[in-house]
Amino acid sequence: MTKRRSAAWYGKLDRDGFIHRSWMKNQGFPDHVFDGRPIIGICNTWSELTPCNSGLRDLAEGVKRGVWEAGGFPVEFPVTSLGETQMKPTAMLFRNLLAMDVEESIRAYGIDGVVLLGGCDKTTPGQVMGACSVDLPSIVVSSGPMLNGKWRGRDIGSGTDVWKFSEAVRAGDMTLADFMAAESGMSRSKGVCMTMGTASTMSSLMEAMGLSLPTNGALPAVDARRMALAHLTGKRIVEMVEEDLKPSDILTKAAFENAIVANAAVGGSTNAVVHLLAIAGRVGVDLSLDDIAAGADVPLLVNCMPSGKYLMEDFAYAGGVPAVLAQLRDRLRPARTVLGGDIAAYAEGAEILNDDVIRPVSNPVKPAAGLRVLRGNLAPDGAIVKPSAATDRLLEHEGPAHVFENIEDMKANIDRDDLPVTPDTVLVLKGCGPKGYPGMPEVGNMPIPAKLVKDGVRDMVRVSDARMSGTAFGTVILHVAPEAQAGGPLALVQTGDRVRVSVAEGRLDLLVDDAELAARRAKWQPDPPRYDRGYAKLYVDTVLQADRGADLDFLVGKDTRPVTRESH
Repeated sequence: MTKRRSAAWYGKLDRDGFIHRSWMKNQGFPDHVFDGRPIIGICNTWSELTPCNSGLRDLAEGVKRGVWEAGGFPVEFPVTSLGETQMKPTAMLFRNLLAMDVEESIRAYGIDGVVLLGGCDKTTPGQVMGACSVDLPSIVVSSGPMLNGKWRGRDIGSGTDVWKFSEAVRAGDMTLADFMAAESGMSRSKGVCMTMGTASTMSSLMEAMGLSLPTNGALPAVDARRMALAHLTGKRIVEMVEEDLKPSDILTKAAFENAIVANAAVGGSTNAVVHLLAIAGRVGVDLSLDDIAAGADVPLLVNCMPSGKYLMEDFAYAGGVPAVLAQLRDRLRPARTVLGGDIAAYAEGAEILNDDVIRPVSNPVKPAAGLRVLRGNLAPDGAIVKPSAATDRLLEHEGPAHVFENIEDMKANIDRDDLPVTPDTVLVLKGCGPKGYPGMPEVGNMPIPAKLVKDGVRDMVRVSDARMSGTAFGTVILHVAPEAQAGGPLALVQTGDRVRVSVAEGRLDLLVDDAELAARRAKWQPDPPRYDRGYAKLYVDTVLQADRGADLDFLVGKDTRPVTRESH
């Protein structure tokens, strides 16, 4: 039998081996499980404060069944759990902390491979980042989406319909009582948002990148087939350890290019950009915004909110990610998967079972739906926009800026009756980038000013260094880099300046001459830091900009050296 990494902990016939085995035996494990078989860590982000991941305890049991069946020894361990809807100031502040937790847990414990159980927006990328930096055999099982929301006989989607209902209340088109009544029907089961938000986007991309088994992306959290998937994943990770099949073998440049194509086709979240860039940095793949832009001409095939009308449950029943990959065969690059073969195998035998939910390439929802990268004197290092969720006529636009210096300024003034804005105004929000907030929150989709909502306005051009929820929609330009707090040109914008957006040309420009901008820069000072201790200070001091994935600078890359020092 091959000597495994775990043998350094559990295979020694000395004091250290005694200690490692004896303490594990207090849980009732017998002698023979320490016979050199693969020890599989189950990295679990279950938490009652992360409702999206509240079903992961059950899925862990499915994984364990599969590991035992394949002759492995499963051991479950917890890591930081990030509840996107529950955490302040923003869960994104802690994605890199989770990645550190995962990396160091995998490195410090005597395991040979790991199953990553996550789902909520930042848990999947955080876990994958950490696993890539250790590069042991790893595989993902996502928590899966909730069942479709229901209210008054219609389907409603988490996030997307929240924004719509909220605007309707502000416009006087929906009563507060109806708004509150929809609350209980929105989230009817365990699982992540049932729209194509960031959570479902990332679980779909894990499948498209070959880091999970097929069907991981869309099966509902409470569907028995997801438990079966967990069982099969537990079985497969033992085989991956035998084959020494690692993230670095799977997450090649081609895998990331396939993810970019898939993200466009499913109408995926803009947040996928910062996560893919960060994962690539960990695994050593040269990925940039130019690669993201290369997917701009990919058609939108999945008719799901916020870019369409259906929900994730419908997507699963219509064929899920395998059916989409089958439509994208000509665009996919050869890439290895956790099954050992090529990603093309994930599409074999897959078919569209509802051609309004998943459209064939001959009849897409939109002909070109990939995320667009904008550059110009307002975003020298790039910005992101999602055309599939935007208003077409606003993708080419010039108008006067109305500037909010920070999120508090925006919240205090957005509903003023005398706010000097028109439908042509470009709303600009500063101070919400990685350093500025800190953590780059999902506030880029600013509310439409109340005075305009009452006149029927439902979309405007909005520009910020923030992110937006994958469930959100609108003509929202995000991730402006460098951010305002780092001294990017966004910091210099003043109310009344004209801003020009051209998605066709890939441009975002501030129409102010260079001499005036230089004069403003000479007077500019960053805001004083909000934190002077703890993880938040470490984050602000070391975080990279959005165009580089907003990872911490000292975490980029990996360290696969064995742990040599004993703990006793």
